[in-house]
Amino acid sequence: MKQHVKHYSIAVVALLAIIIAGAAVFVYSGIYNVGADDHHTKPVQAVMQTLREQSIRARSKDITVPDLNDEQLILKGAGQYAAMCTVCHLKPGMQDSEIRPGLYPQPPNLSQVRVDPKEAFWVIKHGIKMSAMPAWGGSHDDATMWSMVAFLQKLPDLTPQQYKDMVARAPADHDMDMGEGGHSHGGSTDEDTHGAADM
Repeated sequence: MKQHVKHYSIAVVALLAIIIAGAAVFVYSGIYNVGADDHHTKPVQAVMQTLREQSIRARSKDITVPDLNDEQLILKGAGQYAAMCTVCHLKPGMQDSEIRPGLYPQPPNLSQVRVDPKEAFWVIKHGIKMSAMPAWGGSHDDATMWSMVAFLQKLPDLTPQQYKDMVARAPADHDMDMGEGGHSHGGSTDEDTHGAADM
């Protein structure tokens, strides 16, 4: 019996060594194309998507959601969204942007889908590895990120004109650096200050 266990243990160790060596060869060979224009196979895509969704769900489930119906909170979020998000996540009536076709995975069009508030807050705060989604928690406080979440709850119901009117009424963001690369959205006639053109 002991001999059988010993042989089994050796076989398991040998198999693990082969797997590790094979993985190392695969990684260091450079054979896998990481280019965003060379999409994952369907099985890899399915695994990555499931991993992402389950990771976000697990980490956001205990977040306490504040009252998201405050009009000033929503208006602040409208300004934040216009300044930081439309180039990737679009806006009502916007079909595409210059950067969006080159992103993989493609960001969701948030003017057409309603997102879970807890998950939206977690993603805005922490970002997503190896995607174009940044972690805004490093430069924005929780109140500002909740304003974006509040606005996202309204966004799918807005017409292009309603969106434009709401962004025009957004309060000026005095915390943003107005130097080179800075932007303002309060009272702006062009609600998308990052310059993403409607296409």
